[in-house]
Amino acid sequence: QVKLTQYGGGSVQPGGSLRLSCDLTSGYNKQDYCMGWFRQAPGKEREGVAFIDGDARTRYVDSVEGRFTVSRDSIKNILYLQMTDLKPEDTGEYTCVATKYGATCRRGYSDFGYWGQGTQVTVSS
Repeated sequence: QVKLTQYGGGSVQPGGSLRLSCDLTSGYNKQDYCMGWFRQAPGKEREGVAFIDGDARTRYVDSVEGRFTVSRDSIKNILYLQMTDLKPEDTGEYTCVATKYGATCRRGYSDFGYWGQGTQVTVSS
């Protein structure tokens, strides 16, 4: 049974940094996959933030390009989201995702197959 367990998050002032981690169980050993992060701010729709596939290709939503970095430690089987220069509009619940079938990252949240439990990120002065 594949399980995604998230760590990190919290509160930070604008301009600060945070790192989110998503620990995938050893049962997730796909060669072709997409993993990434979604976020949902209060009153707003959930949006895809950052993704990485089995070829280490990454994709970001425009609003975080240059500030966020998604990566995967294949040995430890951990997905990371390094967030720098955080802004109040980055506030929201962040959820890691991984594909159950297929490798395309261009899919909706509900189409991934595996989800973390979510973690809150609050950027405020």
